[in-house]
Amino acid sequence: MSERTSFDFVYHNGEQGNSLMVETLGGGCGWLDYDCDGHWDAYLCQGGNPTASHTASEPNDVLLRLAADGKFTNVAELARITEQGYSQGVSIGDFDNDGFDDIYVTNVGRNSLFQNLGDGTFQEITVQAGVGDERWSSSSAFADLDHDGDLDLYVCNYCVYDPRQPLECRNAKGEPRICHPRDVEAWPDECYFNQGDGTFTAEARSRGLYGEGNKALGVAVADFNGDGWVDVYVANDTTANFIFISQGDGHFREEAIVRGCAIDRQGAYQASMGLAVGDYDGDGWLDIYSTHFYEESNTLYRNLGAGVFEDVTGILGLHDPTMLRLGFGTVMQDFNQNGWPELFVANGHIENYPNNPLHAMQPQLFEYGGVKWKECTASSGEFFRQKRIGRGVAACDFDNDGGPDLCVVHQNASASLLENASERGSFLVIAFKGHDSNRRGIGCQVTVTVNGRQYTQQLFAGGSYASSHQPYLFFGLGDCSGPGRVEVVWPSKKRQTLESVGLNQKIILDERDGRPNETL
Repeated sequence: MSERTSFDFVYHNGEQGNSLMVETLGGGCGWLDYDCDGHWDAYLCQGGNPTASHTASEPNDVLLRLAADGKFTNVAELARITEQGYSQGVSIGDFDNDGFDDIYVTNVGRNSLFQNLGDGTFQEITVQAGVGDERWSSSSAFADLDHDGDLDLYVCNYCVYDPRQPLECRNAKGEPRICHPRDVEAWPDECYFNQGDGTFTAEARSRGLYGEGNKALGVAVADFNGDGWVDVYVANDTTANFIFISQGDGHFREEAIVRGCAIDRQGAYQASMGLAVGDYDGDGWLDIYSTHFYEESNTLYRNLGAGVFEDVTGILGLHDPTMLRLGFGTVMQDFNQNGWPELFVANGHIENYPNNPLHAMQPQLFEYGGVKWKECTASSGEFFRQKRIGRGVAACDFDNDGGPDLCVVHQNASASLLENASERGSFLVIAFKGHDSNRRGIGCQVTVTVNGRQYTQQLFAGGSYASSHQPYLFFGLGDCSGPGRVEVVWPSKKRQTLESVGLNQKIILDERDGRPNETL
């Protein structure tokens, strides 16, 4: 991965020496083509002063428009993006199915929804839409949870926080320290169901999307048990993780303990931060990777089939390399397109005191070759040799060459734009145009068969930490020469099969006619 220098953004957490909890979590990033010019733009969240209202002198969230010359320019003001809260995360989704991406920002305080007007500008409709959660929110995800053709919104909430009287904790010497999650009261998550008229209703409890005592930091929405309905996996800090299994009628049931993905192999709760989702072993079932606190190790849950999981972290080589790291954003993608995925993890401690040499950490990259995971950080480029305080990560093919690139946000340091410079194999990139299903095809499952091997992916929602990926599926096909067969299952349950699809191209699949009638 090669770091570009044209990405000018610093996330300021507003630290003032009193070690407030809110300063630790950092911000996320999201990818969208807000003006539909074919170039993908980046939205980056901004912090500020966590103990007071926003002032004119403080930096705001940015919308970085990518021009044809490869340069990014902040157009937030021109686009009428007026987000001035202490922002943590962003989700991108076309909630009104008009073909233009909308933006939801999670804040410490009231969240914000910006509707894309289709003319290069947005309008803030938070109050009238009914999604202005006033709590401390972290990650969120747009997904069609009731399969009615439009996107609903799951919002992770963390803990009680009053910026006017923030809780301050101290160690045995009376020095400021970051409060432990057990020191604070949890705020439950919320889920807003799209009414199709520009408004949402808060229905988490009545729909079964409700858990007690969790402090949520990450969410991923996908069909984990293969029944054709998306489920919701939630990463919780120091409590059991949740998996809400769809009952097929827009209602859910929490089943993480019985399905083996609530706690680690030793039966311990972990401080979960970010999530990566993908079928790493090629068996057709989505697996889950969760990043954790220092001295806990990250956890890989292998899907054994039908949404039953096993913690395989240790036996597959991912335990020891992650023990002395504190992970946040993470992505599972086949960056070198050899047919097997890699795992990227942004690392960085939450404690920032002068004698802590571990505050800044190197990111990590792991590769899978069909047997075990192996760390390949040292050979992955100059970026991986630098220590930073990593937080949000989002994947996007911003340079339009068919390979996934990354945006990585850091605490109080420049965000990084990582261009995929790998020697790559054959590939197929797929985007979607829904009609009965949601416009972007969130929830589509695709199986590509080429040279006798099958590759299965889902266009899941959420993932990473406080960030939003480009809604494309990137298939790495190694030395395959093609052509291949592409089978699609849409959220509407419609099935399509395309024969003799050429490789090394980027296509848009249309739900209406079943043909790749456009190229990206």
